[in-house]
Amino acid sequence: MTNREDTLSAAQQALQAGDFARGRQLADDVLAEDGKDGEALYMAAVAARYLKQYDDAERYLASLHGVMPEYGRAWQEAGHLAKARGQSAEAISAYASATRFNPALEASWRAMAPLLTEAGRMAEAQSAIAQADRIAGLPKELVAVTHHFHEGRLLRAEEICRHYLRSHPKDVEGMRLLAKIGMQLGVLEDAEFLLDSAAAFEPHNIQVRLDYIDALRRRQKFEKAREEAEALYRQDPENPLFQSRLAIESMQTGDYDKAFELFDAVLARLPNDPATLTSRGHALKTTGRQEDAVESYRAAFAAKPDHGDAYYALANLKTYSFTDSEIAAMREQVARPGLAFMDRVHLSFALGKAHEDRGEYKESFRHYEEGNALKRAQTRYSADAMSEELAKQAEFCTPELFDTHAGSGHSAPDPIFILGLPRAGSTLLEQILASHSQVDGTLELPNILALAHRLRGRKAGQSRYPQILHDLTREQLSQFGEKFIEDTRVHRQGAPFFIDKMPNNFRHIGLIHLILPNAKIIDARRAPMDCCFSGFKQLFAEGQEFTYGLEEVGRYYSDYVALMDHWDRVLPGKVLRVDHEDVLDDLEGQTRRMLEYCGLPFEEACLDFHKSDRAVRTASSEQVRRPINRSGQDAWKPFEPWLDPLKEALGPLAP
Repeated sequence: MTNREDTLSAAQQALQAGDFARGRQLADDVLAEDGKDGEALYMAAVAARYLKQYDDAERYLASLHGVMPEYGRAWQEAGHLAKARGQSAEAISAYASATRFNPALEASWRAMAPLLTEAGRMAEAQSAIAQADRIAGLPKELVAVTHHFHEGRLLRAEEICRHYLRSHPKDVEGMRLLAKIGMQLGVLEDAEFLLDSAAAFEPHNIQVRLDYIDALRRRQKFEKAREEAEALYRQDPENPLFQSRLAIESMQTGDYDKAFELFDAVLARLPNDPATLTSRGHALKTTGRQEDAVESYRAAFAAKPDHGDAYYALANLKTYSFTDSEIAAMREQVARPGLAFMDRVHLSFALGKAHEDRGEYKESFRHYEEGNALKRAQTRYSADAMSEELAKQAEFCTPELFDTHAGSGHSAPDPIFILGLPRAGSTLLEQILASHSQVDGTLELPNILALAHRLRGRKAGQSRYPQILHDLTREQLSQFGEKFIEDTRVHRQGAPFFIDKMPNNFRHIGLIHLILPNAKIIDARRAPMDCCFSGFKQLFAEGQEFTYGLEEVGRYYSDYVALMDHWDRVLPGKVLRVDHEDVLDDLEGQTRRMLEYCGLPFEEACLDFHKSDRAVRTASSEQVRRPINRSGQDAWKPFEPWLDPLKEALGPLAP
């Protein structure tokens, strides 16, 4: 073991033996080397509390929250500290955060119950006791799995859960937990199978059925997800949870009338419910009813002033300007120490956009950086690990690989992959091509990423991908290609060609070529500083963790360009690069170029892409409903004084 591990192990033993002074000293020794060591901060906070050095404990916890903002045990310790200080309201709030970030913290539920009772909140107290009793009744293996899962140790959680299920193959909670792990790891097919089986064993287990709907939606099996939501709804049509779930699944299938009817039903029972008003706003935005969407978002934060999701939804329209009073209200909320983590993230990004629109660039950058710093701490993204992963593609996807497998794969010419980096103009290219009568626009499809994940294998830290591409048979490659075509058919409306615009597919062009050699691939490229800074300003719903730091996004762009250069060398002519700036300069010329590459005749509708009434779900939804414009060009320049880390990471690619 390393010296750090030895010291922390000794600190833990000292705490368990009640020698809190020694435990704190050992933790401080580790912190002297790395002041952001989460384990050491946690142990030091516990020791300081037992030593009644409350101010010191609070400082340790403040640092720990900064390093690991969603660490449930840290919030549990904050609850214990507040309770020791006689601060009941603060303790309840901290325990509530602890159980939100890790529902298996039995001690938080039990400690919260009497405090809620004292506050006269009897129903909540009884619920807390029930949760504690439920956890106490679970097998200790599943409690451990839950802790590992919520503390980010997914592979360890998976290992324990699989071992447990080998001897308890029909344990529904075990199956549910393994499915949740699978969803986090991107193994969606396995997650769907587990939850389908669990629902068959316990058809009245509501949580299992809700998780099953979630898995189906993530697999983009929207019709099946809606059927499951309708089955729940029929059980209790007056249940707002079931109404809301069916509304969301109706949106996914394009039945917005049904979605709006259900959202209205929820709001009739729960007037001014902020989550419902926000979801309703998303549906209105997706269908192009921007003014109504704005009204719904405003109603959401009028009902709940710290509802950051609604503020960010307004910012994410890209076309909305916040009022003075709205900016003041947001600033008031972010100044509150008790603001929930994601509300703080949403409000930080929204304030960044609000000040940018007013030309207040220093203040704007400060808020963007605060939001990104929070997300960096949450995701724990490693630029080194990503560089290594992308370098492996170049190492193993060689000319010899493609020569060996020449003529393999499924022959279908249907897919058009638009890939690259997010915020590079891929939605614009999709909207142009999807306006053609022979092309269906779909979504950012997860199928290629899921296949790549499956090919990695299950051994922790021992990925077999992309090396395994050399070992695949002609039959396997053909089956993978055929399965992609079949699994994505549900998203098509009958045109002979369809678009998959998952940007991260650029990492897997070798795999795509092997399984679908006749697919078309378009690289949507944008000027480095514009693309990277636009990504830095964007809060993504999930994924794209590399965007939450200037150095990280710059390194990722550099790695992306290097890998795309590799694909051009080993698969010459396979990929069509379309520069966003060229589209702005010559829309018709670049449109004709793309159509010619795809083997499609020119259609005028492609130039009138902004008149299309198709639903657009990405962050660019409002922008692509307007004629071509240059509003995003050089948007980074007013922020240049603070962008040196980005320029250094880009190296020779920087202007």
